Amino acid sequence: MILKMLYYIVLVVCVLVGVAFLTLLERKVLGYIQIRKGPNKVGYMGILQPFADAIKLFSSENTYPMVSNFMPYYISPILGMFLSLIAWVLFPSNGGVFDFSLGLIFFLCLVGCSVYPIMGSGWFSNSKYALLGCLRSVAQTISYEVSLAIKVICIMVLVKSYSFFSLGVYQVLVWFVLLIFPLSTMWVLIMLAETNRTPFDFAEGESELVSGFNIEYSGGGFALIFMAEYSSILFMSLVYSLFFFGGVDIFLSFKIFFFSFFFVFIRGLLPRLRYDKLMYLAWKDLLPLTLGYLCLLSSYVWLFMNLNKN
Repeated sequence: MILKMLYYIVLVVCVLVGVAFLTLLERKVLGYIQIRKGPNKVGYMGILQPFADAIKLFSSENTYPMVSNFMPYYISPILGMFLSLIAWVLFPSNGGVFDFSLGLIFFLCLVGCSVYPIMGSGWFSNSKYALLGCLRSVAQTISYEVSLAIKVICIMVLVKSYSFFSLGVYQVLVWFVLLIFPLSTMWVLIMLAETNRTPFDFAEGESELVSGFNIEYSGGGFALIFMAEYSSILFMSLVYSLFFFGGVDIFLSFKIFFFSFFFVFIRGLLPRLRYDKLMYLAWKDLLPLTLGYLCLLSSYVWLFMNLNKN
């Protein structure tokens, strides 16, 4: 048990370092997309910029609104960071952290809880702009998490297990991205909405909400909110790799890097959608398609199992 806890601590440290350099990658890539250099002064080619940003943010003064409910206002960013890091106990590695036999169910629970830190950050700030941001986030979450849960159920039906370790076993011959390509495409939209990234970054709509739910945070609280977001990007890249691209293999780190780069590239490529278009997409496009795929896969698995019995 002690070795597993040490393994998890090392994994969390690696994730935090990955989060730091993911922010640097994003700023450099967006810079080149916009025909500029990006960070290039701190260290060699800006390599120390994330550490300079961390020192600056955590040493800044923490201001808070006088009318806020201080204790839940203070705890909300910490809870968000905790949820984004505790998700990494699901990391499936040989002799790894914890062998969850119900890992997919635990993943759904974490995804469902991830809205509460955002809601708390906006609600307990007692600010109109922060409240608007958190309400939009809650509505967005309700819209797409129904489809997300059904997609995870589709994966459960295919592998007939709740464990992340089973995903690699059933993708030895063919990856699920080839077997259920439309479902994998819809999962990309779900990932972007889950992590509040462009073109679905409505909870942080700077142009309408003056930064949204996190407007009243500064210093360490502000840093924790965005560290939780970038940690979620890495984790959703891991989940996408496990679900549709072969499970655990020697190229897992490269796949996580590639899909994290995809998040950054999409931000430089696409503008933000209108909010009503997200609602239309979630309820009238994704949900019926996902339900249809669930019925199709369930029928296929039932028919295949009965043919084997005969």
